[in-house]
Amino acid sequence: MDEAKTDNQMPDHRRLGYDLDLFAFSDLVGPGLPLFTPRGTILRDELLGFSEELQLKNGFKKVAIPHIAKNDLYKTSGHWDKFGHEQFLVKSQETKDEMVLKSMNCPHHIQIYASRPRSYRELPIRYMENTMQYRDEKKGELNGLMRVRSISIDDGHIFCRLDEIEPEFRTIMEMIKEMYGVFGMEFRARLSFRDDSEGYLGERENWDKAQGIIEDVAKRLELKYEIAAGEAAFYGPKIDIMVTDSLGREWQCATEQLDFVMPERFGLTYIDKDGTEKPVVMIHKALLGSFERFLAVYLEHTNGHLSLWLAPEQLRVATLNDDEPILEMAKEVTGRAREQGLRAEIDDSNESVAKKIRDAEVMKVPYTVVIGGKEVESGRLSPRHRNDLPEIPELSVDELLQRLSDDSKTRK
Repeated sequence: MDEAKTDNQMPDHRRLGYDLDLFAFSDLVGPGLPLFTPRGTILRDELLGFSEELQLKNGFKKVAIPHIAKNDLYKTSGHWDKFGHEQFLVKSQETKDEMVLKSMNCPHHIQIYASRPRSYRELPIRYMENTMQYRDEKKGELNGLMRVRSISIDDGHIFCRLDEIEPEFRTIMEMIKEMYGVFGMEFRARLSFRDDSEGYLGERENWDKAQGIIEDVAKRLELKYEIAAGEAAFYGPKIDIMVTDSLGREWQCATEQLDFVMPERFGLTYIDKDGTEKPVVMIHKALLGSFERFLAVYLEHTNGHLSLWLAPEQLRVATLNDDEPILEMAKEVTGRAREQGLRAEIDDSNESVAKKIRDAEVMKVPYTVVIGGKEVESGRLSPRHRNDLPEIPELSVDELLQRLSDDSKTRK
């Protein structure tokens, strides 16, 4: 647990994760394998759920794949030669198959596309999946959630025609703008192209074509961008989204990548309107990227002051004392809040009111209400708000819960 308790002058996601009870690490489980607590799992579900919501309304369809595969899959895709040393090997006691924990999801999604003939009428086909992948990272390079061995990713892959590339990139960029607008984070685009070194798959002619398309799309989308030679994926160029946090640091989070190589290696085609087979184009995308890494960035960006919709605990109900009418009202308010979909907790401990309020502040709970005789008599509540959130005037129980519920649902 020592790494979670590390403290310094700057916001540290490891300390915040420990203080806010979001995640833990265990020597028995292994380094680089975070364990998310109930509070941390709420964060995980809300963030990944936001990504999923954006994708579903933009035509993506959910798929599900296993967490292991034969290494032949990654040999065909090219990942084995490039990242074979980062694969976790899995041994079967029943067969002689050489298996690995999946380090990438794209070859699996490719196999779903390749499972039947495809017509131009079906394209574009958009697959999405919030799933985990695994990399055998060096122990010395692991760093809290910034670098882990189990990586959750809001992965997606699009199979389309050449003339569909620009509108698909445009749609992905609109999702990125909406997402990071909600997070209040500015970003710029980096066009990650190949350099002249070895290690890239495919013909240079196709690379030049793909890079030309990428830059043309960036111009048409009026993106602020710079070209970074040598930052391409081994199979194709990409538009990487460089997000700036509140400390002025820049992080690569979302990405959209153009791939001519893997469809060719797997022989992916579609039947065009003239009855001939044509090669399909593949686009890789992620909005959050690595969930763990994004959460680390976002915790430090906000110093743990999470928006109402993200907060693991949105409302705390504290009792002034243990008088029966006060306890009854506190339980009623908490229950009604939960019925409204709010994450509410009750503090009816024997601690002083000052201590209860301080505990809520330490956990960075957005709103806290104290219930005493006055509240029981009036049926109205005056919520205490976290300093970075707007003040809410005295309201009836129904009015307060409705306002918090509406603000949470609209991701204010």
